[in-house]
Amino acid sequence: MFRLWAKIIKDNHLLKDTVICDGSSDTRTHKVFRALDEIVYQFDLGKPIWLDATVNEFKRHDKARFYQDNFIEPIDFDYLEIHVIEED
Repeated sequence: MFRLWAKIIKDNHLLKDTVICDGSSDTRTHKVFRALDEIVYQFDLGKPIWLDATVNEFKRHDKARFYQDNFIEPIDFDYLEIHVIEED
């Protein structure tokens, strides 16, 4: 089972969170992108852009933060964080 935890943080407070589970046999990359699509749908956000720094952070730590620079429209929180908490 693949599980991805997403959190919206503002002023060091957790505003919203969700866990997306994926039991498919697809690649890890596809699972991450599908989970991110579900997250932005649940939180009613625009899809963030994966900047080089975001990709590198995710590769190193299985965690990434999406700040205002990653979004086209303005956001009313400090960042969206995704974290892989379980992998097959």
